[in-house]
Amino acid sequence: MSQPLTGTVVAAFGRQYAVRLEDGRELLCVPRAKKSEVACGDAVEIALTSADQGVIERIRERSSLFYRADQWKEKLIAANVSQVVVVVATEPGFSDELITRCLVAADAQDIPALIVLNKCDLVAQLPAARAQLEIFVRAGHEVLALSAREDVAVLRNRLAGHTSLLVGQSGMGKSTLTNALVPDAEARTREISAVLDSGKHTTTHARLYPLPADTTSGGFLIDSPGLQSFGLAHLSQREIETGFLEIRPLLGSCRFRDCQHLKEPDCALRAARDAGDFSERRYATLLQLLDEHRVAVRHRLEH
Repeated sequence: MSQPLTGTVVAAFGRQYAVRLEDGRELLCVPRAKKSEVACGDAVEIALTSADQGVIERIRERSSLFYRADQWKEKLIAANVSQVVVVVATEPGFSDELITRCLVAADAQDIPALIVLNKCDLVAQLPAARAQLEIFVRAGHEVLALSAREDVAVLRNRLAGHTSLLVGQSGMGKSTLTNALVPDAEARTREISAVLDSGKHTTTHARLYPLPADTTSGGFLIDSPGLQSFGLAHLSQREIETGFLEIRPLLGSCRFRDCQHLKEPDCALRAARDAGDFSERRYATLLQLLDEHRVAVRHRLEH
C-alpha cells in the first residue's frame, strides 16, 4: 500500500475540499466519513482516487479549532489558526455583541485576537465607530485602525509568522483587506474555484492564502464568509465568563459558586457594573450569552 499524501485544506464547499499538497498541487478531495469534520486549515492525509482527486483519510491533530455552534449544529470555520482578527468598519454599522462572541470563542481556544477597524478614511464616521469600540479597549483588547484601500502595513506586520483568520460581518471589508495583503488572492480564488468546479456557487467556507514571504516573513491568511450570527452553545459558563477579560479577576468572588449574576446577593460582577468597572453593555451581553448557555444545556439534557 502506498504512503498517504499529506496536504492542507485551503478551501471548502459542501463536502468538497481543495487540498494543497506539499509539492504545490491542488486536488479536489472528499472525506471518507459521511459526516464531514474537515475545516479550512486542517492538515490532512489523503489517498489518490485519480490524478487530480482524492479521499481524505485522516485529519491530523489540530493546534486549534475556531467554530460556532447553536443548539442543533456546529459550523467549523478554520483550524490551526494562531490569531483571530475581528474586522469591523466605520460603515456599515457593526454589532459589538457579535465582536464579543468572536472574542469569547477565540479565548476558549487560547487563540490571541485583535480587532481591526477598517475604512478609517471615512473620517466623518470614524468618531462614532471608535466610541463604540471603546468598551473593548477598556476591557483590554487591542484595536488597530486602518484603511484597506490606503495602507495595511500596520496589520501586515502583525500577521508575520501567523496563520491568521479574518472574521466579521458582511460589508466590513474583509475581502478588500485580503486583496491588499495577498496581491494574487483573486487569482488564487479563481484557481481554487476551478479545482472545486464551483463556478455556479457564490459562497464557500473559509479560504486559506499564503502570505508573501518577502513582506511578512511568511505566514498564512484565512478569509471567511461574513457572519450574521455566532452561537456559543459549545462553551461552558466558565469559558464564557473568562472570555470577558475585564472581569477575570472577579470570577469566583461572588457569594454563590453557581451565581448567574442576575439577582443573587453579593454578586461581584453586578458590583463591578454598578461601580462603572464593567460596562452596562458588556454586562448585558454576558447575561445574554449565559441565558443561551442554559437553554443549550437543557436542550442537550432533553435530547
